[in-house]
Amino acid sequence: MNARSLSFRLVAWYAGVLTTVFVLLGLLTFVFLRHYLEANLLDTQARRARQIAGTLVAQARRESEDTLRGQVEKLYSPEINDRFIRISRADGHVVYASGTPRNELFDPARVPPTAGNFLQGTARRVPVPGGGLLIAAVPATGSDGTLYRVEVGTSAAPAENTLAQVLVMLAVGLPVAVAVAVAGGFILVRRSLEPVERMAAKAEEITQHSLSERLPVVESGDELERLSISLNHMISRLEDALRGSKQFVADASHELRTPLTVMRGELESLAQDGRLARETREALGSVLEEVERLAEIVESLFALSRLDAGEAGAWQRFDLAELAATTAEQMSLLATDKQIRVECESTPGVTVRGDRARLKQVIVNLLDNAIKYTPDGGRVTLRVRREGAQAVLEVTDTGIGIPPEALPHVFKRFFRVDGSRSREQGGAGLGLSIVKSICAAHGAEVEVLSTPGEGSTFRVRQPLAPASVERS
Repeated sequence: MNARSLSFRLVAWYAGVLTTVFVLLGLLTFVFLRHYLEANLLDTQARRARQIAGTLVAQARRESEDTLRGQVEKLYSPEINDRFIRISRADGHVVYASGTPRNELFDPARVPPTAGNFLQGTARRVPVPGGGLLIAAVPATGSDGTLYRVEVGTSAAPAENTLAQVLVMLAVGLPVAVAVAVAGGFILVRRSLEPVERMAAKAEEITQHSLSERLPVVESGDELERLSISLNHMISRLEDALRGSKQFVADASHELRTPLTVMRGELESLAQDGRLARETREALGSVLEEVERLAEIVESLFALSRLDAGEAGAWQRFDLAELAATTAEQMSLLATDKQIRVECESTPGVTVRGDRARLKQVIVNLLDNAIKYTPDGGRVTLRVRREGAQAVLEVTDTGIGIPPEALPHVFKRFFRVDGSRSREQGGAGLGLSIVKSICAAHGAEVEVLSTPGEGSTFRVRQPLAPASVERS
């Protein structure tokens, strides 16, 4: 997962959590505000009901209830003020009931009486067409001891209108708030992950040939800075270990060349000594073959160590097609014994820049590999052409092919395909490793395509030489 995809995932997670928090906060705000508004309205109605009970009903008598009705109308004018007022006795008789309010939000005649203990105050919400009605009821006692109940209410429409406005504000403001927060979070995440992305990009560029390079150190004073420093220390240790390994291979290869040369000379002299028995000379010949093979391995390892160390000959501009044609003509002599045709199909003028000797070694190794594993009477084709800004070199054979499971490993050192490439036929398994190293030194890529029983194709892609390049 790269830094960009990680930032998108973090922002998506952050947006989801933030949206959930904002929605829950909005719902809690809405519920709390609704409860507060309704409670405030009910408290106002209860205070007004207690005021009526304490000032008007407390002085009323059963025979003067008409006066009570007039006083309520005169002092409170419920129809004009859009209020509901009802005074009833304990026996259920309604002493006073207000009429239809001016805003016509409710019908007083359809408001059911308050249930429950007559001597207890209550607060309730009565559903009516067009909204709810908030009613507070308090008990009262007249001057003659008559028990009354005073009910005062008002429509909940104003509170509901306020809640509707708040809901619209939340519906509009919530997405805006989330969008702003997510945009800010995305910017912060991108800025936080930019150092990680730079480190990842630099890490992708570092190979065994460029271990001297280091990751950019993030001077942030946090764990990210510690991580970049630790990774650079790890790269330093890997560089030291790889340098030691390469130096050991180079030194061992160099030291083995002289004794192997001496052994080969001595064995050749002994094998030509006519005084030795035939069996002895044959044994010496077999040992000499093994020494020759060992010498080839040492020479290949020495070449690989030099390539790993970055040693290269003089680079020059040359025609890769011409080099391929000349090399194919030379290698065709090796294919004569197996009656294998070596054909060269090249487009003239495919100019590249590099070490001519090393690139010739690439062609030789690929052709030699194709000839070895192509049955008698087969065909090996060498092609060179242009593809855009690249020179493409292909070696195709009609040989035994390579199993799919072995394809990812063919360029590894000392790798041979079991069963089809024996020790005698497959050499030491270093030829393709040398090809890979030479291509890497020239900025080229090599790939292989193969079908078992039908043949293989090795393809090298190398940048074409610029129009004018000074020789280095």
